[in-house]
Amino acid sequence: MTPGARVSAAIQVLDAIAGGLAAEQALTRWARQSRFAGSKDRAAVRDHVFDVLRQRRTAAHFGCGDTGRALMIGVLHGQGADLDTLFTGEGHAPTPLSDEERQVPNAPEDRATKNNLPDWLLPLFDAALGDKADAVAVSLQARGPICLRVNTARIEVPAAQALLAEDGVQTCANPLADAALTVTEGTRRIRNSRAFSDGYVELQDAASQAVVAALPLGGRVLDYCAGGGGKALALAMDPSREITAHDIDPRRMSDLTPRAERAGVSITLADTEQAKAGGPYDLVLCDAPCSGSGAWRRAAEGKWTLTPDRLAELTGIQDQILETAAALTAPQGVLAYATCSLFREENEARVEAFLTRHPAWKIARMDRYDVTPDGDGFFSAQLTRD
Repeated sequence: MTPGARVSAAIQVLDAIAGGLAAEQALTRWARQSRFAGSKDRAAVRDHVFDVLRQRRTAAHFGCGDTGRALMIGVLHGQGADLDTLFTGEGHAPTPLSDEERQVPNAPEDRATKNNLPDWLLPLFDAALGDKADAVAVSLQARGPICLRVNTARIEVPAAQALLAEDGVQTCANPLADAALTVTEGTRRIRNSRAFSDGYVELQDAASQAVVAALPLGGRVLDYCAGGGGKALALAMDPSREITAHDIDPRRMSDLTPRAERAGVSITLADTEQAKAGGPYDLVLCDAPCSGSGAWRRAAEGKWTLTPDRLAELTGIQDQILETAAALTAPQGVLAYATCSLFREENEARVEAFLTRHPAWKIARMDRYDVTPDGDGFFSAQLTRD
């Protein structure tokens, strides 16, 4: 595909998203209909689409509209692209720009547009982040780092780096966690690398790794909201732990067993009744469902689809998860609560509400991880009984 054809494909995907499809669904549908597109083409189209989703308001401002074409024009203006070489009308490229489309508006002046956020989210950013709110909002408009977790149960970090380098994947140490690496070159070679296929490394955000690294070692551990199992796998690097993974939707854990086998670790999968019957646990980790605002660089449509009602629903779910998990925690155990959210409503406020309901509990440790070039935004709190 030519660069112009890739822009046309991105416009098609963006229009499908505007028609009601989720971003991943729209991209998958386009890929199935475009068998001619190679892996580099699919990656380029995906990058175009997510660049727009991260910067939708400024893209609409500079493109003077919210159609797929206008949004692509707007985001490409912001990137300093030569639009005349992309909008040629030749082959599968989009038609040339009209006189109106060539007019570039002045930079936006309102804060919500500059920060690429819905207006209602600004107070939440301010309450949670204070004078860092604008900087974090701007950080969410860029692509996030690609991070790996070295499986230190089987290999040392320098040896893993050397093994990755043999397959063209260059990395550097990530300061957020001892086992974390940031990929600096060869991102698309990771899944075909020996280090990945043999279970020496896993893709995992460095801040997510830091949350696990801060947890106490040893004992019987329940990953109560396991999802795909990234944190369960990280927990299992400690051989003195006995790991049980649970998720309200077991389908999310469908590939956890083969991933654990590849990593050379043992994880027991449990449904809700089995998880409850297996308690109490020395450590219960609740990586609760949340807005995902700390990871909006990777799932950018989330900031446009989140509503006040959905946020309120999520906080209710988080409260219920804490109630259930507390009952599964041993008297001298640790209840760990985590989200990839930036918002105080999902983080400190949920912990405070829990402590109000359960005055025998206290905060043993609480951490916030900002959105940085090293990792996503995360929150974690470790709770214990007096």
